[in-house]
Amino acid sequence: MILKHLKEDPNWQNRLEELGFGYHTDGDLPYWIDSYYYSISEDFADQVFDATTELWDMCIKAVDHVISNKKYELFQIPLFIQEHIEKSWEGDSPSIYGRFDFAYDRTNDQLKVLEFNADTPTSLFETGVIQWHWMQHYFGTTKDQFNAVHEQLISSWKTIIPYLKGNTLHFTCMRDTLEDLTNVEYLRDCAMQAGIHTKLIFIDDIGWNGETFVDLEEEVITDIFKLYPWEWMVYESFALHIPNDVAEAHWIEPSWKMILSNKAILAVLWELYPNHPLLLETYFDDPKGMEDYVKKPLLSREGANITLYKNNSIVEATPGDYGQEGYICQALAPIIKEETGYSIIGSWVVGQEACGITFRESDNLITTNKSRFIPHIIE
Repeated sequence: MILKHLKEDPNWQNRLEELGFGYHTDGDLPYWIDSYYYSISEDFADQVFDATTELWDMCIKAVDHVISNKKYELFQIPLFIQEHIEKSWEGDSPSIYGRFDFAYDRTNDQLKVLEFNADTPTSLFETGVIQWHWMQHYFGTTKDQFNAVHEQLISSWKTIIPYLKGNTLHFTCMRDTLEDLTNVEYLRDCAMQAGIHTKLIFIDDIGWNGETFVDLEEEVITDIFKLYPWEWMVYESFALHIPNDVAEAHWIEPSWKMILSNKAILAVLWELYPNHPLLLETYFDDPKGMEDYVKKPLLSREGANITLYKNNSIVEATPGDYGQEGYICQALAPIIKEETGYSIIGSWVVGQEACGITFRESDNLITTNKSRFIPHIIE
């Protein structure tokens, strides 16, 4: 993989906005990078595909291990939602997507998983639509990408149709977040292309009639995709109704994904698959003798409250509101370093299939919500 530059289209912001991409810049900071990209080989794309496929299988087995042995306390999952998790797992409640984040060690040609964004990953629209159009704009049909996200989303929604309980699939997110709304509307558009009738409702407009969840028109919610984290929901009074829902609504992502979206799963994976080449050594709370490691809260989002240690000394740390739930300590991984910053690889799983990648770049080793999206091509 090689970072390459090109002559930037002076009209790139307008071009992206015409595609519905309204958050390409955050204030004065670029989020989308139009002027450089990663060139990867077919072999590297295959390597990421194979790693993602293997990790997904390992994660599914790890979820079964956690549920079978009722290890919910390790994940700080409240008692009232545990039975719902078990029912969603045993009933094969549908799941649509997730994103593994990888570090790549160029010296040893080795991918290492940093975490799994299994519940509410964003940057899906950028991956499936924007970087594809970027490639078409600059390269026409002469190049390709590791990017079947759009096609896989439509196919996966079609697969989910027999699992839906009602005639309407609701989609929800927070009201005033453009990035979340854009990603939800993209997922919703793919569902409609798959032949599903949909409705958008903001999370704070979902009602409870004493027996079921309802929308603003009092239609019972039987199936709902939420871009809203389970770890937030279960600590809000709203969620207390979920076990009592007469309609037993399907939540997508299902509640069993709470296990995979929690960084405790990284320690469980290391316990189940010690020294696996795709895993980093990881333990609960204690570094267990590691001198170069990362301390992460179980529920941290967007790089908050993360501390990097080298030779047992802090070299980088981020602020935030997480940590009371506990921590993991994960071995420090080599991160791709270019003149423009540090990059990690995001690998998408849609409908249980690896189907596309992203690159996110940061000025520092810790990837935060100030990271930049870098497109790629295969050549």
